[in-house]
Amino acid sequence: QLQFVESGGGLVQPGGSLRLSCEASEFTFRYYDVGWFRQAPGKEREGVTCISSSSSSISYDVSVKDRFTISRDDAKKTVYLQMNSLKPEDTGVYYCATCLVSTRTTGFGSWGQGTQVAVSS
Repeated sequence: QLQFVESGGGLVQPGGSLRLSCEASEFTFRYYDVGWFRQAPGKEREGVTCISSSSSSISYDVSVKDRFTISRDDAKKTVYLQMNSLKPEDTGVYYCATCLVSTRTTGFGSWGQGTQVAVSS
């Protein structure tokens, strides 16, 4: 199954920025709709954003719209998440996975390590 390795997380102050990267294991990545999910301690994993294989369709959760931007580079089999104006409620472990753009949900079952994002003063 397709595997992903996330990176780029860290500790940042409110209002700061981070850019996350997620590299896929195979070039078949280019045929999939992919996105970012996050999980805060004690909460269930939620869909943040999802982008179609052609980049023609993108969706964002209302909580991150106008602050986060998803993009992909199929030559590098990598999906990115540019996060600006970070808020404490953005804190959590961020994961990459295949997804359904319209609902930002996934049936993906091969989660990677994720990358920790901590927004705190």
